[in-house]
Amino acid sequence: MKKIQLYLFILLSLLTTSIAFSQPNKQKELEERRVAILSEIKQINALLFKTRGQAKSILTQVEDISQRINARENLIKVTNQQANLLTRTINDNLQKMDQLRKELKELKEDYAGMITKSYKSKSEQSRIMFLFSSENFLQAYKRLQYMKQYAKQRKKQGESIKEKAELLKQLNNDLIVQKKKKEVLIKENQAEKAKLKKEKLDQERLVASLKKDEGTFASQIKQKKKEADAIEKQIEDLIRAAIAKSNSENNNNTTTTTTTKSTTFALTPEAKALAANFTSNKGKLIWPVEKGVVTENFGKHQHPQFPNVTTNNNGVDITTEPNAKARAVFKGEVMQVQQIKGANQAIYIRHGDYITIYRNLAKVSVKKGDKVSTKQEIGTIYNNPTTGKTILKFYIYRNDAKMNPADWVYKM
Repeated sequence: MKKIQLYLFILLSLLTTSIAFSQPNKQKELEERRVAILSEIKQINALLFKTRGQAKSILTQVEDISQRINARENLIKVTNQQANLLTRTINDNLQKMDQLRKELKELKEDYAGMITKSYKSKSEQSRIMFLFSSENFLQAYKRLQYMKQYAKQRKKQGESIKEKAELLKQLNNDLIVQKKKKEVLIKENQAEKAKLKKEKLDQERLVASLKKDEGTFASQIKQKKKEADAIEKQIEDLIRAAIAKSNSENNNNTTTTTTTKSTTFALTPEAKALAANFTSNKGKLIWPVEKGVVTENFGKHQHPQFPNVTTNNNGVDITTEPNAKARAVFKGEVMQVQQIKGANQAIYIRHGDYITIYRNLAKVSVKKGDKVSTKQEIGTIYNNPTTGKTILKFYIYRNDAKMNPADWVYKM
């Protein structure tokens, strides 16, 4: 029974220690997320709302404000988590302080008893007499050792009291700091909630305007979707043609035959090494712009205002600053510079059997066959004079298979 109790005590101690260590790490992680979201909101404000005089369609305004609302809701969620974690930490510290006070009280009582006993012993019999009254040398030696141990124990008790008192003081100071942090977070949250409430009212007003002419706007969205699908098809056709051409050239240069109808690149040893290097950098690729915010994610999306309309994005849309430069996310070779009808220019960079595509460029600064390095500027992104937005369409393919850029680019 005693063994079971001992095991339970050890297990509980380990669990408590684990929680104590994990909380600061979790708080740090949440703070990093909070800072990142604040930065995102700042970028959204700068990139989507800075041109106040710009004439925007109602649909564009709804999309912009929805972007900011989503970011602000995430911020509120994270700050709530931070406040809750601080509450748990404060409660833990209060329990520790209570336990320390009890231990300190016991130590002081023991120490007081020890001092009293020592005083009485000193008054009744001096240390020398205590030694001289020994019956033999061995007894005198043992008494001397006892006196030394007693003095050492007194000193140890005194130091222990001092340590406990210091720890209690530190916990109390930590508690004050934690409570202040919590108060700041609560105030920030209240301010963000007020902003969110206003933004949602603005959104509702805009959506109400949309609903008045829902048919027209839905038709516009569907037309844009049709145009986007046509562009995506052009991209996929070009990739398949490039694979076929590359494999055909490889067949002419090697004894190994690869079918030109294959949907995968036949790789040279150098290309295999480059592809492997690209793969190993998954989640660590740089952003294709210096500053920007993702305004449309990869994959299929149901339109928030028109549930019957579904859009699909084979890459991501990144809104950035006017005159911003697109940059290569990884070293490779320019496979193609394409003029897409109704979509400006696009650059295809090959990295073994991977392809990164940078679309909606007003100007390009590379040509087919150029070797590019990571972070190299390759073109200027087109700025739409109607919306005032500068949006890079960014894609990642492996052979002819679409990849989600958010899985590859660092913190996208």
